[in-house]
Amino acid sequence: MACIRLTRRATLLGAATLLAAPRVRAQAPIRLVILGGGFGGASAARFARDRFPEVEVTLIERSRTFLTSPYGNLVLGGKRRTEDISFTYDALARRGVRVVHDSASAIDAQGRTVRLAGGTAVPYDRLIVSPGIELRWGAIEGYDEAASARMPHAWLPGLQPVSVLERQLRDMPDGGTFIMAIPDNPFRCPPGPYERISMVAHYFKQAKPRAKILALDAKGGFSKQPLFMDGWRELYAGMIEWVPVSNDGKVTKVDPAAMEVITEFGTRHRGAVVNVIPPQSAAKIALDAGLAGPAGWCPIRPATLESTLVPNIHVIGDATIAAPMPKSGFIASSHAKHAVVSAVLLLRGQTPPPPVFFNTCYSHVGEDYGISVAGIYRAEGDRFVEVPNSGGVSPRSETMTPERRAEHRRLEALYADGWYASLTREMFGLS
Repeated sequence: MACIRLTRRATLLGAATLLAAPRVRAQAPIRLVILGGGFGGASAARFARDRFPEVEVTLIERSRTFLTSPYGNLVLGGKRRTEDISFTYDALARRGVRVVHDSASAIDAQGRTVRLAGGTAVPYDRLIVSPGIELRWGAIEGYDEAASARMPHAWLPGLQPVSVLERQLRDMPDGGTFIMAIPDNPFRCPPGPYERISMVAHYFKQAKPRAKILALDAKGGFSKQPLFMDGWRELYAGMIEWVPVSNDGKVTKVDPAAMEVITEFGTRHRGAVVNVIPPQSAAKIALDAGLAGPAGWCPIRPATLESTLVPNIHVIGDATIAAPMPKSGFIASSHAKHAVVSAVLLLRGQTPPPPVFFNTCYSHVGEDYGISVAGIYRAEGDRFVEVPNSGGVSPRSETMTPERRAEHRRLEALYADGWYASLTREMFGLS
């Protein structure tokens, strides 16, 4: 199957990058500090501990439990529980990673320290920053943190877990309308809102069959759009209406008291449940440290993932300017490994190997119905490029017989479960 060939090829190419990095024995301990314990940071800590055992690895992460954004949508669909997407850092600590549960209040690039909210400072020789994203409160008029209690985003698990939206959907009357406001690019996990639509529809089909979904989109298209729409027609006919920006789909204002959203041309839509995913930027610590440019994202050197603005710091994951790579958990994990190799070798006066980054994103559309996209990327001068003919998406339904389509979608859903399990077990040191 196409998605399996792509994933294996990506793995082999990624492995080639890592194998090119020699195991160097340090003469003096290297202090490698990793800020942020998500897909990028946890992966970096695990890889650094295993690949460079002589390096002192410190992971700074405020939360003791991490809820993954991937598979959060499945909680809405009733296919997972919150406990199933929750992980601790205990296994990383047992592997020798120094895990510090505190918030970073500032980065002192000149003194090479990370100051913590608790009052201490953590020194580093190289710093890997995997800060994730910040929601841009106020970018949509009327939408601030207070408004999000009534109109949840459920987009940053550490700020508002998906269970908040889950409860509202369970309490929603049958026949009500669920509204989603979807931002323009760039934002975390491009397929995420559309998998969320799918999983909410999956729940409605079983529990609230007269409910409707109105998706108001600030874009004219989206990741895996033909595949998602094939699935929506096949599984949820008449339930989902997607409105692109060209049809007045951009939400510019919200009225939480009335449970209404207002679009660019003044159209008002009222929902029983309203999910607003606002525009985003790199997280506050990255903005405060001067790692982000005017657009709110962090420019990096493709060859090493070093910040172009602040020395001795590598930035990885969603916070970066790294198009055409998506802002995905899998990309963050891929970034992590090369950032670790680059940090250690640069401190040893060696040249890091040319990077290869790879991405696989699976999405659940329904019961036993999965789709995927994959891509391989490399550095070319001062930019990232996709390797020609290296990636692709699942085949369209129209290219297969009904029997073959059903089996293909079933297997991709199964592969998605394996992908998630293997990735989280690796990054949190569980295997």
